[in-house]
Amino acid sequence: MSFSATGPAAPAAALRSRASDGLLLAGAAAGPLFFVSAITQMCTRDGFDITRHPISQLATGDLGWIQILTFITAGLGALALATGIGRTLTEGTGRRALPILVGIFGIGLVAAGVFTMDPENGFPAGTPDEPVAQMSWHSIAHSAAAAVAFTALAVAALVLSVRCARRRRVLPAVASAVAGLVLLVPMSPEYMSIQIAINGAVAFAWTTAVALYRRHHAA
Repeated sequence: MSFSATGPAAPAAALRSRASDGLLLAGAAAGPLFFVSAITQMCTRDGFDITRHPISQLATGDLGWIQILTFITAGLGALALATGIGRTLTEGTGRRALPILVGIFGIGLVAAGVFTMDPENGFPAGTPDEPVAQMSWHSIAHSAAAAVAFTALAVAALVLSVRCARRRRVLPAVASAVAGLVLLVPMSPEYMSIQIAINGAVAFAWTTAVALYRRHHAA
């Protein structure tokens, strides 16, 4: 038996569409929520200096739970985006790779929240104003998770750039290529904390733009 557009298949399709829409909205919200939280903490936590301390160091100290929760929430938002991409991207270049790569980014953010950096360089307040003598295992795990996450997202941006170029969508192709290349620039020890902040802004601007774009383009 077949069903018409007004039969049982129509409500099911509408439900799937609403679910995908919700996943993409969650993905779009992850970046703004991350930076509202991080910037608020940067401006209010005693001793934090973005020129010396990476955003991840906000996850240390008595109020570190706020940034830990921020990382985990953003990671779950990225996983929602990955699922939304997988549900709405059904053909063409990147239909398999993009959800996986964005999913790795999300898992990496969650792991970066679970495994925190070491206090050092005078933050949190009262910490000796020098680098930690030896990184702890959880600080190493944090750095590895972040590196994998942002590398995966860089590759995702380049894959999307190729997809958009093949479809002659020039602006998304160029924007994704630029985002991917920025995220792949090697870290400078002298300006690492600033570069990490820039990479975070680029990464979350890209995920938010992709989420909103996917809501309005089925192909």
